[in-house]
Amino acid sequence: MNQNTVCIVGLGYVGFPLACLCAKKGFKVSGFDLDAEKVDLINKGKSPIKDSYVEENLAAGKIKATTDAKTSLNLADIAIVCVPTPAIDSKPDLSFVKAACKELAPFVSKGELVIIESTIYPGTVEEIVLPILEKGSGLKAGKDFFLGHCPERIDPGNKKFTIEKIPRVLACLSAKGNAKAKKFYNSLIDAEITVLASVKSAEAVKVVENTFRDINIAYVNELAKSFDKMGIDLSEVIKGASTKPFGFMPFYPGPGVGGHCIAQDPYYLIERARQSGFKHSFLALAREINNSMPSYVVLLVEGLLQKAKIDLKNAKISVLGLSYKPEIDDVRESPALKIASLLKPKVAKLTLFDPFVLEKSNVSSLDLALKDCDCIVLATNHRVFLEKLLPSFLKSKSVKAVLDARNALDKQGIEREGILYKGIGR
Repeated sequence: MNQNTVCIVGLGYVGFPLACLCAKKGFKVSGFDLDAEKVDLINKGKSPIKDSYVEENLAAGKIKATTDAKTSLNLADIAIVCVPTPAIDSKPDLSFVKAACKELAPFVSKGELVIIESTIYPGTVEEIVLPILEKGSGLKAGKDFFLGHCPERIDPGNKKFTIEKIPRVLACLSAKGNAKAKKFYNSLIDAEITVLASVKSAEAVKVVENTFRDINIAYVNELAKSFDKMGIDLSEVIKGASTKPFGFMPFYPGPGVGGHCIAQDPYYLIERARQSGFKHSFLALAREINNSMPSYVVLLVEGLLQKAKIDLKNAKISVLGLSYKPEIDDVRESPALKIASLLKPKVAKLTLFDPFVLEKSNVSSLDLALKDCDCIVLATNHRVFLEKLLPSFLKSKSVKAVLDARNALDKQGIEREGILYKGIGR
């Protein structure tokens, strides 16, 4: 199997780690992406994304990246599409998948395995991808080449569940395709590979997984708003509820939902259901609640400053953390950026700092971020922040208030130093 050539279409947060894994397992790997700068970095043995797994497994020369479709796609035995599938104004945008398939189609050969890993809604492979590939190649899916879907599963920054240790599901249009795809993923993944009965079922898996998380996060975010009114520490309630060994799974409130998956995927399920004549009221409400959290954070900041007797329009505030989760540089759908955009016109000075996202920071260090700062907003709980933002350190910087949007700091210690503290539902 690993004598085959694998082509990865789309070398972003999903495609590039997959390309590194294929190369690590001995496959000949080519990568196709339209971003010339990204391609150049990869060919120099440098990663275009900040990811510990990639940085540990990237070796110069192992992946041949190009912006030329013919060069990369013409000799592929296995082609995997990993392009973005955003939601624009809450509507699924499959334009990248369509464009990738049109590039791929003329080079599909007999016996080739084509897998879509991009997150898509049920019916995409059969209704959109298949016609494009068959028309462009002149071949028949399921007979001349094999086509299926394996929803990507990747958790950037997770050192325990790296890409090769996460179980996967897949389904192709034919039994032979299933066998070939399972053999391929078994050669990559040190975890269970589950073959489902239909491609539509496989397509639904990813959107269901992430919608499940979105709903539960919305639940605790709404609880946080409620418990703030009632004076109940939600973190203590979750701690207590988590002692039940069955029937409860802890989720935690925060400043909103970020990343390309949880903040986007529910819209794919909502829209596909709408096309089929069903309205997902519950899913839409969860999105509304989670989308409201950046505004709620700003409301809490205003309340803190009022307690500190600091006029909002004269306040100096520092937002710490711009990526959507710790230890990565990914700012897609990051609630921190939304919080910053809401605060900027309201305050005298807004400082932004993230050691992983310096290009969007307006200062170069934590010390500079805290200089003359009235209030900090911890929007992303990077390890370096948790290690540095100790109560005594905050006191030494004359910080007057802390809005801990991740409930990650020492509340009691901060308050003992005479600094105002507020968490989300805490």
